[in-house]
Amino acid sequence: MKQDQMKPAYPATKTVDQQDEFFGVAVVDPYRWLENDVRKDDAVADWVAAENETTFAYLETLPGRSAIKARLKTLWDYEKFLLPVKKGGRIFYRRNDGLQNQYVLYVQDGDETPRVLLDPNAWSKDGATALSTYHPSPDGSLVAYQVQEGGSDWMTLRIVDAGEGAVLDDKIDWVKFSGVSWAKDGSGFYYSRYPEPEEGEAFQSLNLNQAVFFHKIGDDQEKDRLIHAHPERPEEGFSATVSSDGKTLVVTVWKGTDSRYEVVLIDIEHFAAEPLKIVSGFEHDYSYIATAAGRHYFFTDKDAPKGRLICTSTAAPGAEWTEVIPESEHVLSGVNIVGSRIFAHYMEDVKSAVRMFALDGAALGAVDLPGVGSAGGFGGEPDDTETFFSFESFNRPPTIYRYEVDTGEQSVFRAPQTPFDATDYEVRQVFYPSKDGTTIPMFIAHKKGLDLSNGAPTLLYAYGGFNVSVTPAFSVTRLQWMEMGGVFALANIRGGGEYGKAWHDAGRLLNKQNVFDDFIGAGDYLIAEGITTKEKLAIQGGSNGGLLVGAVINQRPDLFAAGLPAVGVMDMLRFNQFTAGRFWVDDYGDPAEEAHFRNLYGYSPYHNIREGEEYPAILVTTADTDDRVVPGHSFKYAAALQAAEIGDKPHLIRIETRAGHGAGKPTDKIIEEYADMWAFIAAHTGLEVPQELKGGQSG
Repeated sequence: MKQDQMKPAYPATKTVDQQDEFFGVAVVDPYRWLENDVRKDDAVADWVAAENETTFAYLETLPGRSAIKARLKTLWDYEKFLLPVKKGGRIFYRRNDGLQNQYVLYVQDGDETPRVLLDPNAWSKDGATALSTYHPSPDGSLVAYQVQEGGSDWMTLRIVDAGEGAVLDDKIDWVKFSGVSWAKDGSGFYYSRYPEPEEGEAFQSLNLNQAVFFHKIGDDQEKDRLIHAHPERPEEGFSATVSSDGKTLVVTVWKGTDSRYEVVLIDIEHFAAEPLKIVSGFEHDYSYIATAAGRHYFFTDKDAPKGRLICTSTAAPGAEWTEVIPESEHVLSGVNIVGSRIFAHYMEDVKSAVRMFALDGAALGAVDLPGVGSAGGFGGEPDDTETFFSFESFNRPPTIYRYEVDTGEQSVFRAPQTPFDATDYEVRQVFYPSKDGTTIPMFIAHKKGLDLSNGAPTLLYAYGGFNVSVTPAFSVTRLQWMEMGGVFALANIRGGGEYGKAWHDAGRLLNKQNVFDDFIGAGDYLIAEGITTKEKLAIQGGSNGGLLVGAVINQRPDLFAAGLPAVGVMDMLRFNQFTAGRFWVDDYGDPAEEAHFRNLYGYSPYHNIREGEEYPAILVTTADTDDRVVPGHSFKYAAALQAAEIGDKPHLIRIETRAGHGAGKPTDKIIEEYADMWAFIAAHTGLEVPQELKGGQSG
């Protein structure tokens, strides 16, 4: 075994005598102390420092690591754009000039030269303070925006004058999982927030008692008016949206991650009136789309697992529902109403198609997309005359298009000029059988002409949960893996939303094993087809995908050469004890219920490490300020791996500082992290990295 592949000397990790009983089963948890907040527990902080010292000492021995980082920096250095928002004649969009840590918000008055409105790169020295979301007022004069600190889910709301560029004194704290919806007169906006946590508990305590407030511009947060709350049901959360006509506040009530909602309407012109509940029971998805021609439009999966569009009269909302667009053979993944036209976004075997309809549901043809890939956008209001959309694929960076609603005319609004030729890569879609015979789609991408005669180092990625559809998307990091001679594969396994509600249901709760079987089946297929070998196959996943990687390595350690579980949910018996974890019982089940406990305990990565088996090389990644999946999950899992007799390959953990679950992470941290991960899996899949890569330097 090469020196760079050998098992390092791990730091000593203390154990505690912790045992819990679940339905007659004694469950030991010797690393419970690693759940403690690293900011409050010196022992945990010392453990983190020792683990990072060991990990980075190992990573420094890997051949090509510096060359990978240099080349990634070169590949990343091109102008990038995100979808615009148009309000009151002003166009707002985000741009990155190449290597900026954070995207900059620009505003463009009509056809005038764009100007910088907010530059978050000046907000902190380390680039870890981010502009999360922004929401222009109806006339475009003000912009409410959310500031994200160190990757945390907690947001601070601020307001900037779009004309003068001055940030107002208004400041709203303890916002989480909330949008912003402006009153039509621009006097203020609606948002949702939680009570201020107890001192020192912001990063670990459960999120309960969210409520909807109205903030009037110029007021202190203490004056914000409480609009809607359910203190008797603290587990419920709220999303508030002002209807397109400005007369109604549509409050969507949710309890978890599953798309099952209640809907309450509040008369904005008569707040004293009793709120009207038009959907009750948390049984189906009812997502508000827009209000037009005297009707409220909603997406629903009621009687339509693949989705349909319905409406109800604004005069008597909820009394009767009318179908506008019926369910089709393909998944209806999104709907927008712009310029009195419905834009319906479908997934056809995980590829985008956009069809147009009149407000009464009459078919009006399709939007001509630039190719096979993923389209997004088409936002706006029912009285807008234009909209914007983006298009991308594995070998095609996002381009932003302007679309004239009446004529269907398209034009490029912003397009990247890249330091690489995306046409050098090919993408194909295959279908393979899972263990139970279900057909699973998978995308495979690599350089054109790549020699596969002996199998190539391959990176297999999937997510498989929470109704999330993973569609063809461009990634600089994946492109570099392919540029070095690797294959990238994306498996659209069950648990996601690629084929509608049934696809999701087949991979959640007591069906979760299907997700693991689908992912293992993808690996088996890649090997059987000669694309790779067991010695050359690496797997990657984040969050729920980190759980996926941990679970399948336990179940089939022989199948993989390396694993990259990122910010994973690794202790399936305690995930619901922290921050947002309680929401996830919709997908995982409640460990306090016996059937779910036995299922969760059976695949929990932390509890099922198989002593005596030869495990692949594993590099766990997490961050100290991740308050979505608290880092204790990864800490405990890594400690258990290092203590087990599972072979001589390295089992390391890389712990980022001032970074969270992923959103808002600065560019320089992303490049460093991926250079480490790619060097790690290259060393363990046999991908030889030259000391100097094309266009890069080894320095």
